[in-house]
Amino acid sequence: MATKKTPNTKDKIVSLYMNYRLENADRPNSVYLFAKENDFTETEFYTYFGTIESIEKEIFKVFFEKTKQLIEKDPAYENYDMKTKTLSFYFTFFEMLSANRSYVQLTMKEHRNQLKNLMQLSSLRVEFKNYIGEILTDDLRVQYEKFHDIQEKALKESAWIQFLMILKFWLDDASPSFEKTDVFIEKSVKASFELMNMAPIESLIDFGKFLFKEKIQQN
Repeated sequence: MATKKTPNTKDKIVSLYMNYRLENADRPNSVYLFAKENDFTETEFYTYFGTIESIEKEIFKVFFEKTKQLIEKDPAYENYDMKTKTLSFYFTFFEMLSANRSYVQLTMKEHRNQLKNLMQLSSLRVEFKNYIGEILTDDLRVQYEKFHDIQEKALKESAWIQFLMILKFWLDDASPSFEKTDVFIEKSVKASFELMNMAPIESLIDFGKFLFKEKIQQN
């Protein structure tokens, strides 16, 4: 009696696709060929993804979802303030990227036109900005006399820009265990929250010195 084949899950197809990219350094020519080479059907692929491009966007979204699941497992997480939640997210997310660094570097440095590379992050961008809205605390809102919707949108957008800065730094980081990225995360998050709180600018100056030092060393 033939053994019934176990259907592929979304995570399994994502894993197969990442392996394909790493082994071939290029995208599959078609969904048909990708499915055939990995012994599953096109129907299984289209159950979760519409196109090859959509699976690439989904991969970074999966990184986000798994990060969120991990940090929310910590019983103490619920009582963290927004700054601590942000740090927890960044450290966990970039640990996950580090575990998949070869794939991330391959795809994020594929095109000279950075906008083409960033297209993969469109789904992640939506999820990330929603997350910032979720952890935005009432005490931070109170610090503004009138926290209109446009201000919240600006806050989410600035958080996304900060995320892209950290991603760029991590992609170029050659330090052991990417320890310089950890420093970059700490200093950039501290500086951004002190700026929002209208606190002294010492952290901004410290962060600026760190960036300047790194730029000098790279040159």
